[in-house]
Amino acid sequence: MSEKIPSLDVSPDPVKVHEPQMMDLYAKREKIHARSISGFFQNLRNASLTITMAAFFLLPWLNWDGRQAVLFNLPERHFYIFWWTFLPQDFFFLSWLFIIAAFTLFAVTVFAGRVWCGYTCPQTVWTKVFMWIEEKAEGNRNARMRLDKAPMSVGKFLRRTVKHTGWVIVALATGLAFIGYFTPVRDIWHQIITGTLDFWMGFWMLFFTLATYLNAGWMREQICLHVCPYGRFQSVMFDSDTLIISYDHHRGESRGSRKRGTTGAENGLGDCIDCGMCVQVCPTGIDIRDGLQFECIQCAACIDACDSVMDQMGYERGLVRYTTENLLEKKGDGKYHFLRPRLIGYTAALLIMVSALLFALITRVPLSIEALRDRGQLYRETTEGLIENSYTLKIQNKAQKDGRYLIEASAPDLTLEIAGGPREIALAAGELATVPLTLVADPADISKPSLPIVIRVRQIDGGGAEADTDNTFLSPR
Repeated sequence: MSEKIPSLDVSPDPVKVHEPQMMDLYAKREKIHARSISGFFQNLRNASLTITMAAFFLLPWLNWDGRQAVLFNLPERHFYIFWWTFLPQDFFFLSWLFIIAAFTLFAVTVFAGRVWCGYTCPQTVWTKVFMWIEEKAEGNRNARMRLDKAPMSVGKFLRRTVKHTGWVIVALATGLAFIGYFTPVRDIWHQIITGTLDFWMGFWMLFFTLATYLNAGWMREQICLHVCPYGRFQSVMFDSDTLIISYDHHRGESRGSRKRGTTGAENGLGDCIDCGMCVQVCPTGIDIRDGLQFECIQCAACIDACDSVMDQMGYERGLVRYTTENLLEKKGDGKYHFLRPRLIGYTAALLIMVSALLFALITRVPLSIEALRDRGQLYRETTEGLIENSYTLKIQNKAQKDGRYLIEASAPDLTLEIAGGPREIALAAGELATVPLTLVADPADISKPSLPIVIRVRQIDGGGAEADTDNTFLSPR
């Protein structure tokens, strides 16, 4: 996936001065032809890409206890994640997870800038895959630029056809995998093979196929520059000790070409030979030598490119590197400070929230009960002279296995008996049952017109789940 760096034996030229340029806000977008490069950080990106895409495509095919391990069943409102089953009333867990994800992003940004964008963001991952397909179909950077300028021909048409065919295949696989999280993926493939694909399932599959094709194939960096808000507010979370990709202008300036084997000092120049490799490999088309810019996604392609040039010239690596503002400007004690108030605060908040979420998940009872009073009649006196209250119970088995449950009712200073409704019920996995319940009590034992009671449901077939709800028992004054 990398291109060979051209020879750097060029004659010395005057130092180039980069003057400010006027830009038209409505100018037509210039397509970026990023040169591929190999190196330490690009190997990390490739590993992250492989793990990310493998998890996305393979996760729907994993089975857990006889069903799909991760499945968000919207029609039945059951959301399965391995051994957990979540219901709409468990939505706060999702909100909690989003808050944790936000704080994780804040903490990582304070520590090392936009590494999420450069290494694991889906837009970055899929764009890199599409760029790889483009390179295989149309050639390296120079070949692609020539092909763009060339008139339409049979060769150009065939290359473009191969490229777009590859894009469509990846986009279609992405669409299929995505809807596989909401409909059993094996059912989807069975419907496709048999030609019985549901209309709405087909619609959403094509929708996400088109979205992937446009975002990763055509829009690419435009999503990062104009759609994603992260690049706009990232600087608010930076401080002087945030690790960012920077060009060492003290070492690199003044720029200029020179022969291999000569130092910049011999020519009155810095270490930057002004080869432009850092610009050519950048997927957003910026010049890292102009300083920190919101377009930078910290993919570190410019670091690998510059290091390879430094190796060829026999110079020390690190002209472009991960560093901090304080280290770059030689401020303070010259050391990197990991423990900083902002980073400590984000990390502490993150640890507290993650611990609380894990505790809530571990102690979560896979059973819920709700009791509604009969509003048509607050109480009734039976022929035997007892006081009767009626309720409607809603009991849901949140576990992934069937279970049998015992219904009980109790009060601190009152003896209650179940006069109507089942004492035991059987619930299938995920089933919500509506159960009538009638409680009676001797009026001689009733001290107040309204007494608190507890209605409890216990699993009696070995599961051990237990849930209860508070209510009241009413009687005549």
